[in-house]
Amino acid sequence: MAELTTLARPYAKAAFDAAKEQNAIAAWGQALAFMSSLAADGAVKNILANPGLSEERKAELFFDIAEEQTPEALRNFLLILAESKRLALLPEISALFDLYRADLERTLNMKVSTAFEMTEKEQQQLAEALSRKLERKVALETAVDRSLIGGVVVNTGDLVIDASVRGKLAKMANALGS
Repeated sequence: MAELTTLARPYAKAAFDAAKEQNAIAAWGQALAFMSSLAADGAVKNILANPGLSEERKAELFFDIAEEQTPEALRNFLLILAESKRLALLPEISALFDLYRADLERTLNMKVSTAFEMTEKEQQQLAEALSRKLERKVALETAVDRSLIGGVVVNTGDLVIDASVRGKLAKMANALGS
């Protein structure tokens, strides 16, 4: 995964810079997300891996499916990806593009795992506290994980905040074991 991200990074940065220059970040983001879902499809993966098809024809496959939804600049971007044999990187490019967009907009999507279902009020309070602490607008995606016993685990990218009972017990066991 890290290798694919490394390969995708310059393309994602170029796409983001082009979208920003055209003042079309939202449109590029939607189009890249759509192209990403296509590239992640099993049948499309097989087509992209087919050495019998020209790279240009592989790019045309995306144009045919997307029809009129593909702006000219994005079409050119996809042709460059095809020439470089990088169409399979579209999911990673789209994910990185979204990270660049979130950084520009000062937003952050965080996954919150709790042992029990959180109420709307609790979610709102947690989002507000995280927004103040991180100085960004925070959107939460919640999930229930009964193995946490109690507390909460919050993560996004490289940041993990483990305030769960399971995490505290693991730290105690580690401290006692050393």
